[in-house]
Amino acid sequence: MAGHSGAPGRSVTSRALGLLDAFDSATPRLSLSEIAERSGTPLATAHRLLGELAGWGALTRRADGRYEIGRKLWDLGLLAPVQMELRQVAAPFLQDLHNTIRDTVHLAVREGLQALYVERVSGRESVPMVSQVGSRLPLHATGVGKVLLAAAPTDVVERALRSLTRQTRHTLVDPGRMRRELAEVRRRRYARTSEEMSAGAASLAVPVQLERSNGPLVVAALGIVVPPHRRDLPRLVPVLEVAARGIGRELTRTRDFR
Repeated sequence: MAGHSGAPGRSVTSRALGLLDAFDSATPRLSLSEIAERSGTPLATAHRLLGELAGWGALTRRADGRYEIGRKLWDLGLLAPVQMELRQVAAPFLQDLHNTIRDTVHLAVREGLQALYVERVSGRESVPMVSQVGSRLPLHATGVGKVLLAAAPTDVVERALRSLTRQTRHTLVDPGRMRRELAEVRRRRYARTSEEMSAGAASLAVPVQLERSNGPLVVAALGIVVPPHRRDLPRLVPVLEVAARGIGRELTRTRDFR
């Protein structure tokens, strides 16, 4: 983790970046003292810099006094070429898919042990859901997350299996069962959930992948959220796959994704 050095002479910029580097996917919310300790910054200095970062929008101070990454950094992150390219390429496919099924459609990428939602299309008929563009949800409790986790390196999968947390009474938290479910996701090429992240919502997701000479590479997951009583989810898999393949084909034409 950056910023652990307490050596004198560190610039203000270096100290501020050290404070931001104290956050990670396992600890997205931290108190002042935790940030100061993790970054190697004196408490008074950390307090002053955190106030400035929060004022600018890089951080948000919660009601309980803890800090979390602010929306301003997410907005800047969207300007990164790869992230921007992904959203621009996927947007028309998501809109077409939403026009067809009339339910929420979203696109996510893996960030550590979380699914980062980079785009979403929804309407008045859509099921209420917790994900928003820029939100991060556990891989093991979401359809897009399970797709991304099934395609993740072995060390990531093992870390995820050691940190399964219950989101609802339906969340799968047994490592053995989750390991079997991920194997099934790899076999059938799609993932399903039913009220595992939030009550009243089920999801279906497929991988978005690049076809390369050395094998496919999963770069994102495309998913929909529907009422849990809907029984025709398997029939929607081909519709999702068509859109995912379209996104994948367009991405392979861009320099950043080759």
